[in-house]
Amino acid sequence: MSIKTFYIQIATFLLVLIMTPLGLMSQSESDQGPYFATGIRIGDVSQTEAIIWARLTKNKKRVNDAPLPISLYTDPATNKRHLRKTRRDKNGTVYFPQGYDINTVEGAVPGMKGELRVHFKPNDTSSWQSTAWEGVDPEANYSKKFILDKLLPGKTYELLLEARPINGKTSAQIKGKFKTPPDTNTSRKIVFAASTCQGYPDQDHPDGYKIYPFLESLDLDFFVHAGDILYYDNLAKNKSMAHYHWDRMFSLPTNKSFHTQVTSYFEKDDHDAWFNDCYRGIKSSFMGDFTFDQGLAVFRQEMPIKDKTYRTFRWGKDLQIWLVEGRDYRSPNTQADGPNKTIWGKEQMDWFKRTVQASDATFKILISPTPIIGPDRSQKKDNHSNRGFYHEGEIIRKFIASQPNMYIVCGDRHWQHVTKHQDYGIVEFSIGANSDDHASGWDQEDVRPEHLYLNIVGGTMTVTIDPKGKGSISVVHYDVNGNPLNEFLADAK
Repeated sequence: MSIKTFYIQIATFLLVLIMTPLGLMSQSESDQGPYFATGIRIGDVSQTEAIIWARLTKNKKRVNDAPLPISLYTDPATNKRHLRKTRRDKNGTVYFPQGYDINTVEGAVPGMKGELRVHFKPNDTSSWQSTAWEGVDPEANYSKKFILDKLLPGKTYELLLEARPINGKTSAQIKGKFKTPPDTNTSRKIVFAASTCQGYPDQDHPDGYKIYPFLESLDLDFFVHAGDILYYDNLAKNKSMAHYHWDRMFSLPTNKSFHTQVTSYFEKDDHDAWFNDCYRGIKSSFMGDFTFDQGLAVFRQEMPIKDKTYRTFRWGKDLQIWLVEGRDYRSPNTQADGPNKTIWGKEQMDWFKRTVQASDATFKILISPTPIIGPDRSQKKDNHSNRGFYHEGEIIRKFIASQPNMYIVCGDRHWQHVTKHQDYGIVEFSIGANSDDHASGWDQEDVRPEHLYLNIVGGTMTVTIDPKGKGSISVVHYDVNGNPLNEFLADAK
C-alpha cells in the first residue's frame, strides 16, 4: 500500500466517523432484539415538524409460511358456528389453527418492550441531532411517536433509528429519509402520489404490492394514503387482532421499504375504522368484541398523527392539500337526508371553508376518503356523491366550485375515474384500488357524461404541480406495473 493510499483511507474513515452518530458504526443486530420488523412511518410533515412512528418487535422478520386464522359466527336459530355469510352475521369470533396463535400465524409480528431513539439531519449537512432514548408503549402495540421540531423547509432529511432493550445495548437500526415542504414563498415543481383500497388477500407481488417499488423509484415529494389502508372486516374481532392487521400489512417488504423513504399523510375510511359503511352508534356483533371506538383509537395509535385527523398542509407557493375525516363525526347512514345530516360535522366544515378561503396557494386539492362527485353505485348510501348525504354534498361541491384551481382526489372506490361535475365544472380523481384483484364495483361499459376517464383496474396515481408559466396541474393514473393509463392536464386559471 502506498503512503498516498494509506492517507486516503484514513481520511475516508475519519469522514465516516464525523458523519455517523457516535457509537453506531460498530453496532449490529443482536440475537435477542428488539427489532424493526414493521419498519417506520413518517407522517404529517410540515415545514418545521415531522412525526416519526416506530414499533419494536420480538423478531427480525414477519412470520411467513404459516396458516391464517379464520372467523366464525353464530346462527341465532341453531346456535351453531358458521363461516361468514353476510355482514349481518352474529357474534364474530376469531379462531387459530391448532398449534398456532396470534404470534405465529401468517403475517404475525409480535411486539417487544424496549427503547428507541432517532438521529436526524438534512442530507446536505454532516451534523446529526438526536432524541433521547424513549420507551415504547405496550398498550399502543409497542410503538412510539417522536415529534421532530425546528426542522428546515424544503430539505431532505436522513433518519437513523436505534432500538435496544431497556438500558441495554443497541440491538437494531433502521435508516430512512423524508422531505419537508418548501416555504410558502418558494415556487417549484411538486410531485406526490396517492393510493387507496389495499386488500391483504389481493397482493400482486411476492413481497406485497407492485405499486410500491414503482412509487419508490419516483423520488416523490410526498405520498397520501386516502383510506382503506387495510380491511378489518373478516378477522379483527378484538383489539389485538386489529393491531395484527397493521403489523402484517406494514411488515410486507414492499410496504416497509417504501414507507422508510417518503413523507406520508394517512386518512382512514370505513374498513380501517371498523367495518364496511360504519358509523358511531351502529348496532352489530359482526365484529365480535372489537368496537367502533376501539377502531378510532387503534388508528391513532398506529399512525404518525399528532392532533386531529382532519388537517391541511402547504407545499410551497403553489400547492395546499386538505385531508378530511369521514367517520368520527358522521350521522347514521340511515338518517333522513337534510341540513342536520352530516359526514364532516360542523366544526370540520367550518375549518375547511375557513382555511381554504385563507389560502393563497395556486392549486388547492381536497383529498377525501370518499367521493364528492362520483358517480357511485345506485345502492350505496355512504358518501357525498350518494343520495343519502346529498344535502351536505351540495354544500361542499358549490363551495369548491367557488374556488379557483381547486380539485378533488378521492379514495374508497375500487376503480379509477376522472369525472367533471356537469353543473359546477369541478373535477374529481378517483385513485382506484392498489391491485388488479381488488379492482371492481363498476361496469367498464357504463361510461356516463361526467366521465373524462374510466378504468376498472388496479394501480396508483400521481399529481404534479408545475409552476412554469401560469402554472399547471397534471394527474396521471397508472396500472400496477407503473405504465401510464391516462393524463389529465390543466393550466392555472
